[in-house]
Amino acid sequence: MPDTLPPCPECSSQYTYEMDALLLCPECAHEWNAEVEETEAAEVVIKDAVGNVLQDGDTVSITKTMKVKGAQSALKAGTKVRNIRLVQGSGDHDIAAKVDGFGQMELKSSIVKKI
Repeated sequence: MPDTLPPCPECSSQYTYEMDALLLCPECAHEWNAEVEETEAAEVVIKDAVGNVLQDGDTVSITKTMKVKGAQSALKAGTKVRNIRLVQGSGDHDIAAKVDGFGQMELKSSIVKKI
């Protein structure tokens, strides 16, 4: 272990401490294994509908028309979405982007294709 411990991944507290093989946060009571946490973070790769690896800032297009809850019209296939951000959103929505005419929304990587 290094001399300084990493901050808590849940609340970003700097007051983490070691207990056996685990790291603990006194502020939110989160427990984690630092070695497992590092390997899991490195393995996350988000791919589009055809298998291309996506990165922050990419431009994608919607592959199939989908209804948007609360909107009067549907989001049509072929709509370009620029400057995407990869996030851990709600459920399996892993792309945050601003779509022209619809505003800020989260998309699933399974319905987009990298341009």
